[in-house]
Amino acid sequence: MKSPDRRLYFAYVLLVIADLVFLNQLPEIRYLSKPLLMPVLFLAYRREVGIADAFSQKIMLALLLSWVGDVALMFRGAGMFIAGLSAFLSAHLVYISYFRSIRSPKTSFLKRRPVMLLAVVVFVIELLYVLWPGLGSLAWPVSVYAIVIGTMLAFAGWQYGKLSNRTAMLFMTGALCFVLSDAILAIARFRFQFMYSGTLIMSTYCLAQFLIVKGSAAHLRELSAPGLSMD
Repeated sequence: MKSPDRRLYFAYVLLVIADLVFLNQLPEIRYLSKPLLMPVLFLAYRREVGIADAFSQKIMLALLLSWVGDVALMFRGAGMFIAGLSAFLSAHLVYISYFRSIRSPKTSFLKRRPVMLLAVVVFVIELLYVLWPGLGSLAWPVSVYAIVIGTMLAFAGWQYGKLSNRTAMLFMTGALCFVLSDAILAIARFRFQFMYSGTLIMSTYCLAQFLIVKGSAAHLRELSAPGLSMD
């Protein structure tokens, strides 16, 4: 592990701000800014974690898949939307795999209080209830996606109590921001547009990726502690 390259993370923050400005004022320039977001974050993460291991490889794969999704969703058409949906679905599955691979002698808070997982189930059901009238032929693909993002959030929450509070909160907050971003995107696309929906989608998405990346970097530092290992 190396010290984080603050210049690269700062470049990511500046790029996010620029993309949000372009989103509302110069949307044509977003064809330059948006495709750079995940590569810059990828490079910042790669520089920080050093030699790739099984965990960091999953994060980098998820960022690559997210980049594919970012690019696909820049173009109109049902085909490109499905391509973007598939890419992000795959990224969420990789994140689920990451969280499932974490081992610890400590007991997850959710294992002691599994009833708390009902909040995720209720959220997914409510989201689909709101979206269903506008989904049409995409009802089942979107339903599968909603279940997967709910599962990702649950697995991220499962880390609370297993890892340090800081690392667990980075994962949990990142996953929650990702779910919020996807939910806002779905509502804006299938139900109704609202002011600054694009800004909310991108800001929560970019924050989500950043928090998950930093959570992973913190987790990799914890692996030297007794009792933590990889599959």
